[in-house]
Amino acid sequence: MFLAALCFQAAYVSIHFPAAGFLIFGYAFFLVRLTNQATVRQAFYFGLATGILCYAPQLFFFWHIFNLAAAVLWLILAAWLGLFAAICCGCLRGVLPDKIMWLIPIVWTGLEYFRSELYYLKFSWMNIGYALPPGLNVIGMFGLGFLVFGLAAALNFAKGRALYRHCAIMMALGLAFAFLKLPATPLEAAKPAPESPLSIVGVQMEFPNENLVTKALTAALAKNPGAPLFVLSECTLDGGVTDSIKNWCRERGRYLIVGGKDFATNDTYFNTAFVVGTNGEVIFKQAKSVPVQFFRDGLPARKQAVWDSPWGRIGICICYDLSYTRITDSLVSQGAQLLIVPTMDASEWGRHQHELHSRVAPVRAAEYGIPIFRLASSGISQAVQANGYVTAQTQVGGIDEVLSANLTLAKHPRMPWDRVLAPLCLCFTIVILVLRLWVTVKAIMAGRRSRALA
Repeated sequence: MFLAALCFQAAYVSIHFPAAGFLIFGYAFFLVRLTNQATVRQAFYFGLATGILCYAPQLFFFWHIFNLAAAVLWLILAAWLGLFAAICCGCLRGVLPDKIMWLIPIVWTGLEYFRSELYYLKFSWMNIGYALPPGLNVIGMFGLGFLVFGLAAALNFAKGRALYRHCAIMMALGLAFAFLKLPATPLEAAKPAPESPLSIVGVQMEFPNENLVTKALTAALAKNPGAPLFVLSECTLDGGVTDSIKNWCRERGRYLIVGGKDFATNDTYFNTAFVVGTNGEVIFKQAKSVPVQFFRDGLPARKQAVWDSPWGRIGICICYDLSYTRITDSLVSQGAQLLIVPTMDASEWGRHQHELHSRVAPVRAAEYGIPIFRLASSGISQAVQANGYVTAQTQVGGIDEVLSANLTLAKHPRMPWDRVLAPLCLCFTIVILVLRLWVTVKAIMAGRRSRALA
């Protein structure tokens, strides 16, 4: 338990020491070892304790945001590790572990997919893929977790030829995930990507007043006179696009993506990214698909679409939307060749929150093979190439700092095969859980009948 937590903490310092990310294999190895307990209840408690030791230190900034409720959120996250250990322990009891060790990566992947994407408190941070170098996520972050826990299970339980056979299967699956992609959609090649890169400029601003916005844009334009596209963060505006911003775009002949509010009624709104064209009019807008839980973050978007820009198809997702593969999958399936991500990272949330959030964009870029321009309010803004390599970024904090980059739109975006694997693993995990519960209920009923007869 303590070794698993120690490896996890060491792996997540990899933003400063990239090689340390490979210690996540040690986390997986010791976590799998925890599943081989005498009772399912004991396995659950060991997994729960490991989760608290892993997640609470990394997510301590929750305390500054949610106060006492942070402890509940840590406990909920830790419960997923407890559930993983309990299910695997129930499967291993009374059976030779080397015969069914292949269940371990399936259960892990199924639970991680549900935790990250499907229930109300979905939260993909602290995933295996975010600890390892972004380029490895070419197989998909769920596929990478599947392989890591498959190898961890083999090292724990397989012996002799079985070990080599299991490792060979995992490597073959990794190659399949890396070099295959889901069938292309008709929209994927609808607009060929230009050969020359697109110059994009972003300015970090946190709740600025209206006058400062155009002044900051003018200063950024002076430094980057050839850039056709400018980006401001989520929540830059407290309403729709103002006349002064529209006039700036019209007079300078520039496109602008800016975060604001698109009011549905006097009291409700959509957290929206507006695209202002060179004619000074809003030509496209995209609302946030997954508003942050417990925040006043607007209504969820009614639909997702891509902006058919002069340079190619550009997908816009707002802040935490980038953390959810079901959101970004939708944009890529519609042919997005570049993702632009206006983001609110409040300065008061602290350095560690900014650093954890900055892990998401490189992983997404590597998964789909598309570049990403992520512009934060005060955190770490990033320009990421299609291979997951960060070509430019701002410092932590950095209000009023300018991020500029030249990014080439992807010609052939891909959809990782783990987008099929993860739902299948979840279905298999549900079946396993139902069967184990049925066996447990039968055993309890049998015990009651025997006591009654006695």
